[in-house]
Formats: sequence, structure tokens, C-alpha cells
Amino acid sequence: MSARYTPVAIALHWLVALGIFGTFALGFYMEDLPFSPAKLQLVSWHKWAGVTLFALVCARLAWRLGHPPPALPDTMPALLRRAAGAAHGLLYLLMLAIPVSGWLMSSAKGVPTVWFGVLPLPDLVAKDKALGDFLEGTHATLNYTLLALVAAHVGAALKHHFVDRDDVLARMLPRGATK
Repeated sequence: MSARYTPVAIALHWLVALGIFGTFALGFYMEDLPFSPAKLQLVSWHKWAGVTLFALVCARLAWRLGHPPPALPDTMPALLRRAAGAAHGLLYLLMLAIPVSGWLMSSAKGVPTVWFGVLPLPDLVAKDKALGDFLEGTHATLNYTLLALVAAHVGAALKHHFVDRDDVLARMLPRGATK
């Protein structure tokens, strides 16, 4: 097994990371804007990004099934290795659940999701205001949970790099980024 992630895994990781950052920032920004054509356009862009991220995460998972990640250092205690595995599993679960919760929310609120204004996605549930409001809260909670978990993920990567001085972070960086 290679000590580095594959170039495809690295590219998908950073594409998804940038997408999550941008989509979260857009969602946070547009949340309290007054209803207007500009807000509707931002909501459309947010949905497009969410659907795209969902597809990229599915591609990441498919790639990972055929290309297992490099093993964590043997110097890491077994409990920490299991915790890292659980955290990665939760990251993937959230990266899938968040766009689905947004799609469910849009369906329940009666607002269609049309990917890039071209491909209409089917409603997943019937229009239901109470369910839409519940799913809006769920979508927000899942996003803030992901934000906290990403912060822990970044913190752990930086700890590996600066404290443990191992290659855990370097193996996910593009070649030449650590030189």
C-alpha cells in the first residue's frame, strides 16, 4: 500500500473541501437576507453546489472503495486510529446527509431543485410546511456539526504535522506542496 493518497483521492479531497467551505459560507451569508430576486439566485447557486458536492462525495466514496487510504502510523495508539476512522466515517455521512437534507427541505417547502437551471430533480417528499421547517433546522444542525468536525479534522492534521512530525498531513497534499 502506498504511503500517499492517490492523485485522484487528493484532487477529490481538496475539491470537496473547497466546495464545502464555499457552500457553507454562501448558506451562512444568504440565510438572513430579505426575500428578493438576488436571494433566490443565491439559493439556486447554493443548491447547485450542494448537488455537485453530493456527486463529488459519491465519486470520492467509489474511488476510496477501490483505492484504500494509506494506513495510519503504527506509532498512533489503536484507540486514536479507531477514533480517526470513526471521524472519517462521520465526515462522509454528514457530507451525504447535508445535501439530502437540503433537497428534502426544498421538496417539503415546495421549491424545486433544478441543477444548474437545466436538470430538474424530483421532489423527495410532498409539500409540507411543518416538515420543511423541521428539515431547515435539521439542515442547519448538520452543517454546524460538519463545521465542528472539519475543525477537529484540520486540528488533527496540523497536530500530526507540527507536533507528531509524521507524514499524515503531507500524504494528502499535492506533490510539491510540502517542499
